[in-house]
Amino acid sequence: MKKTVLSIIGLFVFIGLFAQTNTVSNYDNKEAFNPQFYPYPGNDFRSASGEPGPRYWQNHADYKINCTLDTMKHGLSGDVEISYTNNSPDNLKFLWLQLDQNIYRKDSRATATTTQTGGRWANAKFTEGDVIKSISVDYNGKTFTPNYNVSDTRMQVWLPDALASGGGKLKLSIHFDFTVPEYGTDRMGRLKTKNGWIYEIGQWFPRMEVYDDIQGWNTLPYLGAGEFYLEYGDLEYNVTAPSNLIVVGSGELLNPEDCLTPEQLKRWNQAKNSDQTVVIRSDKEVTDPNSRPKQASCTWKYKIQNARDVAWGASRAFVWDAARINLPSGKKAMAASAYPVESIVKDGWQRSTEMVKGAIEHYSNKWFEFPYPVATNVAGIVAGMEYPGIVFCGSNSAGSGLWEVADHEFGHTWFPMIVGSNERKYAWMDEGFNTFINDISTAAFNKGEFKEASFFGDPNSSFMVKYTFGDKMDGLYNIPEVIQQENLGVAAYLKPSQMLTALREVVLGKDRFDAAFREYVARWAFKHPTPWDFFHTIENVSGEDLGWFWRAWVLNTWKLDQKVKDVKYVKEKPENGANITLENMEKMAMPVTVLVKETNGKEHKVDLPVEVWQRGSDWTFGVPTTSEITEVIVDPDKKLPEWNRDTNNWKKKAF
Repeated sequence: MKKTVLSIIGLFVFIGLFAQTNTVSNYDNKEAFNPQFYPYPGNDFRSASGEPGPRYWQNHADYKINCTLDTMKHGLSGDVEISYTNNSPDNLKFLWLQLDQNIYRKDSRATATTTQTGGRWANAKFTEGDVIKSISVDYNGKTFTPNYNVSDTRMQVWLPDALASGGGKLKLSIHFDFTVPEYGTDRMGRLKTKNGWIYEIGQWFPRMEVYDDIQGWNTLPYLGAGEFYLEYGDLEYNVTAPSNLIVVGSGELLNPEDCLTPEQLKRWNQAKNSDQTVVIRSDKEVTDPNSRPKQASCTWKYKIQNARDVAWGASRAFVWDAARINLPSGKKAMAASAYPVESIVKDGWQRSTEMVKGAIEHYSNKWFEFPYPVATNVAGIVAGMEYPGIVFCGSNSAGSGLWEVADHEFGHTWFPMIVGSNERKYAWMDEGFNTFINDISTAAFNKGEFKEASFFGDPNSSFMVKYTFGDKMDGLYNIPEVIQQENLGVAAYLKPSQMLTALREVVLGKDRFDAAFREYVARWAFKHPTPWDFFHTIENVSGEDLGWFWRAWVLNTWKLDQKVKDVKYVKEKPENGANITLENMEKMAMPVTVLVKETNGKEHKVDLPVEVWQRGSDWTFGVPTTSEITEVIVDPDKKLPEWNRDTNNWKKKAF
């Protein structure tokens, strides 16, 4: 999901609220390096090395959906058949499902807990949510109507016979309908353009809650900020809509010959083999009736495998283009974009497919291969939201803004579409990890065309450090709804990205970090890792005990403040060498780089490991100087979030 100005407006609130600098050290070496970090040992389900264990399991959900879009009523009705497999060691007497459309009800928990200031998850208008018309269950050769309870955005379905452990299967059929909200908490909705409405449809069908080995059923309600935790499976869905609409969706279009004109089908096939963007339906053709088939309606058939969700967009206003994506295995996929003519401006949506292709190819080569046949970017009312194989981005985006949002939303393919962490609890594991890989992707795209366009700027600048590590900032280890709205942009996006950058560039080095991070993605691809699985994996693959690091950055809100305390010459003569004493003033410990400059022009760059802080807050080291020291600088390259950079410099006194 996209960062917004609302997420970081607190920047301006914090001016004048900066905490006073300490003169006495707050550092506690025994707390920082406490040997007991992991709360539980590894087991058969989750190894102490960070890998899924030999008995790791997760349940499986396949979906078959038929739905119809009523553009006159802005309504959607559908039938979903869920084939659910219970791979757990437990017999399940009931099932829990998500009914996300209920967030748009006036009596929803999300509505009740929306702050007076509103925000991107506030409802401007309300709907009736998910209207469940019927439910049936097919199990053990019997079909029955179960008892069920709807509780806000959750639905519990009771089974007369428990679903057997170790592979028990059933089919759950649900008929549902809902009204598409105009503004769907910035995750779905509809936008009116001069050539028609654009529908962006997400969270649109009942989906299984996750049952896992950590807490059983995961039933946190959908309140807006916390996103999703979903099971994997294969999804087939058919969307019937008026034939003048183009429907783009997650996965592969199975019947293009039924939905495209002969010329569009020709262009679609041409795009499959083109590294340059091919226009399938041009801006000049949007108002041409001949650019769509003549029948009253079309049914668009899509399929995606090993995914956790699907979404789609539909409009008669769409310009549509596509190009080939080249994957490292030699396989091919497609990048595509659908947008209104209003989005064609300087560096506008006509460049979207180029951007999508660049992002997907980069992430595939760097971390893990893109697993889906198509990556589609849809312009509409949603500022930025991700789903498997498709994302929704603001129709007004252009230039660096379009790159930033498209790159970010497709970066979510890796976190949490491939690595299926629990977004309802750990936003830092998807938004933060994604923001981190976005920075690397942005530096690579088109020779760094948008490299200087970061909204946050330098996270290690004194201003940003005072904000990010200030006393009013929420920590990473909170569920999104606990984090103050104005802090979410930092606590979920910026700070975890900053953390991984420091781990990569200062603690482990790029080679060790990249190898460990790639291994984490490979181990937990299409599975459900916890924070502890991530910690274990990075440590075991990199060969580094990092309890001190996770404790400071993730589990606490500690600051970093390393200062030059004293400079003395051996026997008071510079030519004999110098002893420099550093002091750690705050609770966080990090490796430290010190640059020492002499009057004769010589410089010494000393890299000290984090272990220098194991015995206390002071550390003294020698430097083989041959002349007087003019300056001592801690963290000269400004790679770390130093709380008080004024004390990082020691200069020779002028007489």
